[in-house]
Amino acid sequence: MYIENINSPADLKKLSIDQLEVVSEEIRKILLTKLSKYGGHVGPNLGVVEATIAMHYVFNSPIDKIVFDVSHQCYTHKILTGRREAFINNEESGYTSPAESKHDFFIMGHTSTGTSLASGLAKGRDLKKEKSNIIAFVGDGALSGGEAFEGLDFVSILGSNMIIVVNDNQWAIAEDHGGIYKNLRELRESNGTCEHNYFKSLGLDYMYVAEGNDIPTLIKAFESVKDIDHPIVVHIHTLKGKGYKYAEENEEKFHWTFPFNIETGENLIDFSKIPNYSALTGEYLLEKMKENPEIVTITSATPSVVGFDEEKRKEAGLQFVDVGIAEEHAVALSSGIAKAGCKPVYPVYETFIQRSFDQILEDLCLNNNPALMLVFEAGVYGIPDASHLGFFDIPFFCTIPNMVYLAPVCKEEYFAMLEWGIKEKTHPVAIRVPANGVFSADIPIDDDYSELNRFRVTKQGSKVAVIAAGSFYQLGESVIKALEEKSGINATLVNPRYLTGVDSELLDALKATHQLVVTIEDGIIDGGFGQRVAAHYGSSDMKVVNYGLKKKFIDRYKVEDVLQDNRLTDTQIVDDINEILK
Repeated sequence: MYIENINSPADLKKLSIDQLEVVSEEIRKILLTKLSKYGGHVGPNLGVVEATIAMHYVFNSPIDKIVFDVSHQCYTHKILTGRREAFINNEESGYTSPAESKHDFFIMGHTSTGTSLASGLAKGRDLKKEKSNIIAFVGDGALSGGEAFEGLDFVSILGSNMIIVVNDNQWAIAEDHGGIYKNLRELRESNGTCEHNYFKSLGLDYMYVAEGNDIPTLIKAFESVKDIDHPIVVHIHTLKGKGYKYAEENEEKFHWTFPFNIETGENLIDFSKIPNYSALTGEYLLEKMKENPEIVTITSATPSVVGFDEEKRKEAGLQFVDVGIAEEHAVALSSGIAKAGCKPVYPVYETFIQRSFDQILEDLCLNNNPALMLVFEAGVYGIPDASHLGFFDIPFFCTIPNMVYLAPVCKEEYFAMLEWGIKEKTHPVAIRVPANGVFSADIPIDDDYSELNRFRVTKQGSKVAVIAAGSFYQLGESVIKALEEKSGINATLVNPRYLTGVDSELLDALKATHQLVVTIEDGIIDGGFGQRVAAHYGSSDMKVVNYGLKKKFIDRYKVEDVLQDNRLTDTQIVDDINEILK
C-alpha cells in the first residue's frame, strides 16, 4: 500500500499519477472502514478524495495554506498530513484543528466562513510581503450562507493571490436551495461558459473543471492557477459519496451517519424504532400544518432536525421552506411571516442558532413578532465537538427583551409548550427541546404559559430549595432524594419552566422556610439562569449556589466526565450542600 508510506504531502509528491490513483482508492477504503465503525461525514469526504490529493500534490502545504469550508470535508487532508493512524483510530477531531497539525489553520465546524478566514490569511500575507498560495476549499452548500458572499465580495478587490475552489456536488446536507445554485447548474450545463456567471459578476476570475473527481485534470487545473497574482474561482464538479454505491444513491442519508454496515449501507442501529424528539416533533408539525395552512416550518439546511425527509418535505409542500445555510435569514424571514399574521416554526440546532444573534435581537425581538423557535441539541447532552458546542444558549437568549425561553423537562411538558407556542400571538417564543433522552416525568403539566416566569414547585419541603431547569430536572430529583437519605433534609424541588425571567413571588416566599437555594442548569453558569436567581437574592440573607458548566471550550468530551468536572453529580452537590449548611 502506498498510503502507509505517506506521512506528509512531501511523500505524496514523489508518486506518479498512476500511483496517485491507487492512493485515492486506498484512502476510500480507509474512510469507509473508519466511518462504518465510528460514524461521521461520509458523502462529503468520499467526494473530495481526488481534489484533496491534487491540491496537496500541486501546492506546498503548510507554506501554501488550504482552508477547508466546511472542515468536515477534511478527512483525506488529515490522512495525507501525518494523522492517518490517529484518524483511523478515531483519536482526533472530525474537523480541522491547529492543535493537531501545522497543516490546519482554524478550528472550523460552522459553514460559509472559509472564504473570509482564508482572505484574512491572504491579507496578512500581503501586509508582511510574503509569497504563498492561499486556497479556500468551499462546498456542501456553503455558498448559501451570507458570510460566503461577504468573503467573496472582499476577495474580489483583494488584488493578490487567492484561490477559491468551489466544490460543487449539488448538495448541502439535503438538496441545495437558493438562486445561486441555479447559476451553478447553468455553469455546469454550459461547461462554465453561460452568459450569466455569479463569480464573474463579483469581479472574480473563473475556471470550470467538469471532471472534479479526475486526478490528472485537477492537477492540471491547480497547476495553472498556482502562484496566480489575483483572485480566481476554480469551480469543480464532484460526486458526493463517490466510490460507495449507497452514499452515491442516498446523498442526504450519508451526509453524516451513525455506524453502518458497509455491505448493505444500513445503520447498525435502527433509529426509526427508537422514540426521539426530532421525529416526534416532525410528525406533530406535519399534522398541525395540515390543520392550519398558515403554519410554515422553516429550516436552514437541516431538515433532519425534525425528521423531514424528502417524502415529508413533499407532503408539506409550500408550508415547508429550506433557506439553505442561512440562519440569519431564517430568523428574519420568521419575523416577517409572523408580522404577516401567519405562524412560522423554526427548528434549529443550538450550535447554529448562535449565528443569528443580531437577527433575533433586532429583527425578531425588537419587533416583538410571535415566531416560534425549537432549539435542539442544547446543553451538555448535545454535540460534543468544540466547534458544535450547544451550551451557550441560555445567556444568549436570556439577555434579549421580549423573548420567552421555555425549558420543558419531559415529552408531555414539551408538547404542551409547543401547542401553546404555536398559538401564542404576543411574544417570540423559543423552546429548549430536552436533549437528555428522558421522555417522562411525574410533574404537573399546564396548557397555558402566557403568565410568564411562573415557576412550579413539584415537591414542597423546607431548608433547601433545588431549582433544576430543563434537562437537569432529573438531576434535581436525584439531589433531593440523596439529600434526604444522607442528611434527613426534606428539600423543595422547583421546575422553573421559564429561563428568561425569575418568579420573584415564589423566590421571596422561599425566604420564610429556607436557608439555601441551589440552581442547576444545563449550560454555562456565567450570565446564565442561576445567576439571575442569585441576583434576586443579592440583598437578602438567603444563600445561593449555582451549578452549571464552566465557561470554556471543550472538545470530544464524554458527558459523564464533564458532569464530574463541574460537580454536577448528585453526590457532589449533596456534599456541597451539607458543607454550606455547616
